[in-house]
Amino acid sequence: MPESPEVEALALFLRETLTGALVGATEVIEFRALKTRSRPLSELEGATIAEVRRFGKHVALLTDGPALVVSFGRAGWASWRLDGDSSTPPAGAPPVIATIDFPGRGELGFTDPGAWLSLGLSVVDEPVEVAAVAKLGPDPTADAFSPADLDEIVIGRRKQLKALLQEQESLAGIGNAYSDEILHAAQLSPVEHAANLDAAERSRLYGAIRMILGQAFADRRGIPIDRQKAAKVAAMRVHGRTGETCPVCGGVVHDVPGSQGAAQYCPTCQTGGAPLGG
Repeated sequence: MPESPEVEALALFLRETLTGALVGATEVIEFRALKTRSRPLSELEGATIAEVRRFGKHVALLTDGPALVVSFGRAGWASWRLDGDSSTPPAGAPPVIATIDFPGRGELGFTDPGAWLSLGLSVVDEPVEVAAVAKLGPDPTADAFSPADLDEIVIGRRKQLKALLQEQESLAGIGNAYSDEILHAAQLSPVEHAANLDAAERSRLYGAIRMILGQAFADRRGIPIDRQKAAKVAAMRVHGRTGETCPVCGGVVHDVPGSQGAAQYCPTCQTGGAPLGG
Protein backbone atom coordinates (compact mmCIF):
# COMPACT_ATOMS: atom_id res chain seq x y z
CA MET A 1 0.00 0.00 0.00
CA PRO A 2 1.45 3.40 -0.90
CA GLU A 3 1.61 5.66 2.14
CA SER A 4 2.28 9.36 2.48
CA PRO A 5 6.04 9.26 1.63
CA GLU A 6 5.45 7.44 -1.67
CA VAL A 7 2.34 9.47 -2.50
CA GLU A 8 4.22 12.68 -1.78
CA ALA A 9 7.00 11.58 -4.14
CA LEU A 10 4.40 10.86 -6.82
CA ALA A 11 2.71 14.21 -6.24
CA LEU A 12 6.05 15.99 -6.58
CA PHE A 13 6.78 14.17 -9.85
CA LEU A 14 3.35 15.02 -11.25
CA ARG A 15 3.65 18.62 -10.10
CA GLU A 16 6.98 19.03 -11.87
CA THR A 17 5.85 17.12 -14.97
CA LEU A 18 2.27 18.22 -15.50
CA THR A 19 1.78 21.75 -14.19
CA GLY A 20 0.46 23.77 -17.13
CA ALA A 21 -0.18 20.65 -19.22
CA LEU A 22 -3.30 20.27 -21.37
CA VAL A 23 -5.41 17.22 -20.63
CA GLY A 24 -5.94 15.19 -23.79
CA ALA A 25 -7.80 11.95 -24.34
CA THR A 26 -8.84 9.86 -21.35
CA GLU A 27 -9.77 6.20 -21.14
CA VAL A 28 -11.22 4.07 -18.36
CA ILE A 29 -10.51 0.39 -18.96
CA GLU A 30 -11.80 -0.90 -15.61
CA PHE A 31 -15.00 1.00 -14.90
CA ARG A 32 -15.14 -0.10 -11.27
CA ALA A 33 -12.30 2.37 -10.65
CA LEU A 34 -14.52 5.36 -11.48
CA LYS A 35 -16.33 6.36 -8.29
CA THR A 36 -18.21 9.30 -9.77
CA ARG A 37 -20.38 7.52 -12.32
CA SER A 38 -22.27 10.69 -13.24
CA ARG A 39 -18.98 12.51 -13.87
CA PRO A 40 -16.75 10.59 -16.31
CA LEU A 41 -13.00 11.01 -16.63
CA SER A 42 -13.62 12.67 -20.00
CA GLU A 43 -14.81 15.79 -18.15
CA LEU A 44 -11.14 16.59 -17.68
CA GLU A 45 -10.40 16.69 -21.41
CA GLY A 46 -9.41 20.15 -22.60
CA ALA A 47 -8.63 21.41 -19.09
CA THR A 48 -5.19 22.59 -17.95
CA ILE A 49 -3.41 21.22 -14.88
CA ALA A 50 -3.04 24.06 -12.40
CA GLU A 51 -1.79 22.25 -9.30
CA VAL A 52 -1.11 18.82 -7.84
CA ARG A 53 -1.77 18.29 -4.15
CA ARG A 54 -1.50 15.42 -1.71
CA PHE A 55 -4.18 14.69 0.89
CA GLY A 56 -2.94 11.90 3.15
CA LYS A 57 -2.65 8.90 0.82
CA HIS A 58 -4.65 10.58 -1.98
CA VAL A 59 -3.48 12.77 -4.87
CA ALA A 60 -5.57 15.51 -6.46
CA LEU A 61 -4.97 16.87 -9.95
CA LEU A 62 -6.48 20.36 -9.89
CA THR A 63 -7.32 21.96 -13.22
CA ASP A 64 -8.93 25.17 -14.43
CA GLY A 65 -12.08 23.04 -14.57
CA PRO A 66 -12.89 19.95 -12.50
CA ALA A 67 -10.44 18.11 -10.26
CA LEU A 68 -9.42 14.45 -10.26
CA VAL A 69 -8.86 12.77 -6.90
CA VAL A 70 -6.93 9.51 -7.01
CA SER A 71 -7.32 7.18 -4.02
CA PHE A 72 -4.76 4.37 -4.19
CA GLY A 73 -6.16 1.97 -1.61
CA ARG A 74 -4.23 -1.21 -0.91
CA ALA A 75 -2.63 -1.85 -4.28
CA GLY A 76 -3.28 1.04 -6.62
CA TRP A 77 -0.46 3.07 -8.13
CA ALA A 78 0.49 5.13 -11.19
CA SER A 79 2.64 4.72 -14.28
CA TRP A 80 4.16 7.22 -16.66
CA ARG A 81 4.96 6.82 -20.34
CA LEU A 82 6.81 9.60 -22.17
CA ASP A 83 5.22 10.97 -25.32
CA GLY A 84 6.34 8.81 -28.25
CA ASP A 85 7.42 5.86 -26.09
CA SER A 86 6.11 2.71 -27.79
CA SER A 87 7.83 0.17 -25.54
CA THR A 88 5.78 -2.52 -23.86
CA PRO A 89 5.49 -2.67 -20.06
CA PRO A 90 7.92 -5.08 -18.37
CA ALA A 91 6.78 -8.58 -17.53
CA GLY A 92 4.86 -8.65 -14.28
CA ALA A 93 3.88 -4.99 -14.39
CA PRO A 94 0.42 -4.39 -12.91
CA PRO A 95 -2.36 -3.79 -15.44
CA VAL A 96 -3.21 -0.22 -16.41
CA ILE A 97 -6.89 0.37 -15.67
CA ALA A 98 -7.23 4.01 -16.77
CA THR A 99 -5.14 6.52 -18.72
CA ILE A 100 -4.88 10.27 -19.27
CA ASP A 101 -2.93 11.61 -22.23
CA PHE A 102 -1.04 14.89 -21.96
CA PRO A 103 -0.11 15.87 -25.55
CA GLY A 104 3.57 16.60 -25.96
CA ARG A 105 4.42 15.30 -22.49
CA GLY A 106 3.25 11.74 -21.95
CA GLU A 107 0.58 9.41 -20.66
CA LEU A 108 -0.37 8.99 -17.02
CA GLY A 109 -1.69 5.54 -16.21
CA PHE A 110 -3.37 4.19 -13.11
CA THR A 111 -2.66 0.59 -12.13
CA ASP A 112 -4.13 -2.01 -9.82
CA PRO A 113 -3.15 -5.69 -9.88
CA GLY A 114 -5.92 -7.10 -7.74
CA ALA A 115 -9.20 -8.83 -8.55
CA TRP A 116 -10.48 -6.83 -5.57
CA LEU A 117 -10.00 -3.36 -7.01
CA SER A 118 -8.75 -0.77 -4.52
CA LEU A 119 -7.84 2.23 -6.71
CA GLY A 120 -10.54 4.88 -7.04
CA LEU A 121 -10.90 7.84 -9.42
CA SER A 122 -13.27 10.69 -8.55
CA VAL A 123 -14.05 13.68 -10.78
CA VAL A 124 -15.22 16.51 -8.51
CA ASP A 125 -15.29 20.27 -8.25
CA GLU A 126 -13.32 20.25 -4.97
CA PRO A 127 -11.23 17.44 -3.41
CA VAL A 128 -13.21 17.61 -0.14
CA GLU A 129 -16.22 16.27 -2.02
CA VAL A 130 -14.53 12.88 -1.76
CA ALA A 131 -15.60 11.48 1.62
CA ALA A 132 -12.23 9.87 2.36
CA VAL A 133 -10.52 13.25 1.90
CA ALA A 134 -13.11 15.22 3.84
CA LYS A 135 -12.70 13.08 6.98
CA LEU A 136 -8.88 13.07 7.08
CA GLY A 137 -7.24 13.99 10.35
CA PRO A 138 -4.14 16.19 10.62
CA ASP A 139 -1.07 15.37 8.56
CA PRO A 140 1.68 14.46 11.07
CA THR A 141 4.36 15.59 8.61
CA ALA A 142 3.07 19.16 8.52
CA ASP A 143 5.34 21.77 10.06
CA ALA A 144 2.56 22.87 12.40
CA PHE A 145 1.90 19.38 13.82
CA SER A 146 3.07 19.51 17.44
CA PRO A 147 3.40 17.16 20.43
CA ALA A 148 0.27 18.78 21.82
CA ASP A 149 -1.62 17.82 18.65
CA LEU A 150 -0.58 14.21 19.10
CA ASP A 151 -1.56 14.30 22.76
CA GLU A 152 -5.07 15.36 21.76
CA ILE A 153 -5.30 12.32 19.47
CA VAL A 154 -3.78 9.80 21.89
CA ILE A 155 -4.84 10.72 25.43
CA GLY A 156 -7.89 8.80 26.57
CA ARG A 157 -8.13 6.63 23.45
CA ARG A 158 -8.90 2.99 24.29
CA LYS A 159 -7.47 1.80 21.00
CA GLN A 160 -4.38 -0.20 20.18
CA LEU A 161 -1.52 1.96 18.97
CA LYS A 162 -1.06 0.26 15.61
CA ALA A 163 -4.74 0.63 14.78
CA LEU A 164 -4.76 4.25 15.92
CA LEU A 165 -1.76 5.17 13.77
CA GLN A 166 -3.54 3.75 10.72
CA GLU A 167 -6.84 5.50 11.47
CA GLN A 168 -6.99 8.16 8.77
CA GLU A 169 -9.52 10.24 10.69
CA SER A 170 -6.90 10.63 13.44
CA LEU A 171 -3.63 10.86 11.49
CA ALA A 172 -3.54 11.22 7.71
CA GLY A 173 -1.15 9.22 5.59
CA ILE A 174 0.19 6.42 7.81
CA GLY A 175 -0.55 2.84 6.80
CA ASN A 176 0.46 -0.68 7.75
CA ALA A 177 4.18 -0.54 6.98
CA TYR A 178 5.08 2.81 8.50
CA SER A 179 3.00 2.16 11.61
CA ASP A 180 5.24 -0.88 12.27
CA GLU A 181 8.36 1.19 11.68
CA ILE A 182 7.16 4.06 13.89
CA LEU A 183 6.26 1.81 16.83
CA HIS A 184 9.59 0.01 16.52
CA ALA A 185 11.48 3.32 16.62
CA ALA A 186 9.37 4.49 19.58
CA GLN A 187 9.94 1.19 21.43
CA LEU A 188 6.20 0.70 21.93
CA SER A 189 4.06 -2.40 21.61
CA PRO A 190 1.65 -2.41 18.67
CA VAL A 191 -1.14 -3.72 20.90
CA GLU A 192 -0.68 -1.24 23.76
CA HIS A 193 -3.69 1.00 24.24
CA ALA A 194 -3.03 4.66 23.49
CA ALA A 195 -4.68 5.69 26.76
CA ASN A 196 -1.99 3.84 28.74
CA LEU A 197 0.92 5.91 27.42
CA ASP A 198 2.65 8.21 29.85
CA ALA A 199 4.15 11.57 28.90
CA ALA A 200 7.58 10.09 28.09
CA GLU A 201 6.06 7.41 25.85
CA ARG A 202 3.91 9.95 24.03
CA SER A 203 7.03 12.04 23.45
CA ARG A 204 8.83 9.01 22.00
CA LEU A 205 5.87 8.30 19.74
CA TYR A 206 5.81 11.88 18.46
CA GLY A 207 9.56 11.81 17.80
CA ALA A 208 9.31 8.48 15.99
CA ILE A 209 6.47 9.66 13.75
CA ARG A 210 8.39 12.74 12.72
CA MET A 211 11.70 10.88 12.28
CA ILE A 212 10.43 7.85 10.35
CA LEU A 213 8.14 9.79 8.02
CA GLY A 214 10.58 12.67 7.61
CA GLN A 215 13.38 10.31 6.59
CA ALA A 216 11.08 8.40 4.25
CA PHE A 217 9.94 11.63 2.58
CA ALA A 218 13.56 12.58 1.97
CA ASP A 219 14.57 9.11 0.78
CA ARG A 220 11.68 8.65 -1.68
CA ARG A 221 12.13 12.06 -3.28
CA GLY A 222 13.42 11.76 -6.85
CA ILE A 223 13.07 7.97 -7.10
CA PRO A 224 11.20 7.02 -10.32
CA ILE A 225 7.61 6.18 -9.58
CA ASP A 226 7.97 2.62 -10.87
CA ARG A 227 10.69 2.02 -8.25
CA GLN A 228 8.91 3.52 -5.26
CA LYS A 229 7.54 0.22 -3.95
CA ALA A 230 10.93 -1.50 -4.10
CA ALA A 231 12.59 1.44 -2.36
CA LYS A 232 10.00 1.35 0.40
CA VAL A 233 10.38 -2.40 0.95
CA ALA A 234 14.17 -2.14 1.06
CA ALA A 235 14.05 0.57 3.72
CA MET A 236 11.93 -1.37 6.23
CA ARG A 237 13.65 -2.43 9.47
CA VAL A 238 10.92 -4.65 10.92
CA HIS A 239 7.92 -4.52 8.59
CA GLY A 240 7.96 -7.56 6.32
CA ARG A 241 11.06 -8.91 8.12
CA THR A 242 9.55 -11.87 9.99
CA GLY A 243 12.28 -14.17 11.31
CA GLU A 244 15.06 -11.76 10.40
CA THR A 245 17.44 -10.03 12.78
CA CYS A 246 16.40 -6.70 14.26
CA PRO A 247 19.00 -4.14 13.10
CA VAL A 248 18.79 -2.32 16.45
CA CYS A 249 19.07 -5.05 19.09
CA GLY A 250 19.97 -8.21 17.19
CA GLY A 251 16.80 -9.98 18.30
CA VAL A 252 14.35 -11.78 16.04
CA VAL A 253 11.47 -9.97 14.34
CA HIS A 254 8.05 -11.53 14.99
CA ASP A 255 4.62 -11.27 13.39
CA VAL A 256 1.98 -9.38 15.32
CA PRO A 257 -0.49 -12.06 16.49
CA GLY A 258 -3.62 -12.15 14.37
CA SER A 259 -2.07 -10.16 11.53
CA GLN A 260 -1.54 -13.24 9.33
CA GLY A 261 1.99 -12.09 8.59
CA ALA A 262 0.99 -8.56 7.57
CA ALA A 263 2.46 -6.73 10.59
CA GLN A 264 5.72 -7.16 12.50
CA TYR A 265 7.49 -6.04 15.67
CA CYS A 266 10.62 -6.76 17.69
CA PRO A 267 9.91 -8.26 21.15
CA THR A 268 13.27 -7.15 22.53
CA CYS A 269 12.80 -3.53 21.46
CA GLN A 270 9.06 -3.20 21.97
CA THR A 271 7.59 -5.66 24.47
CA GLY A 272 10.25 -6.20 27.10
CA GLY A 273 11.57 -9.32 25.42
CA ALA A 274 8.33 -11.28 25.75
CA PRO A 275 6.61 -12.19 22.46
CA LEU A 276 3.01 -11.11 22.20
CA GLY A 277 0.54 -13.89 22.83
CA GLY A 278 3.23 -16.01 24.42
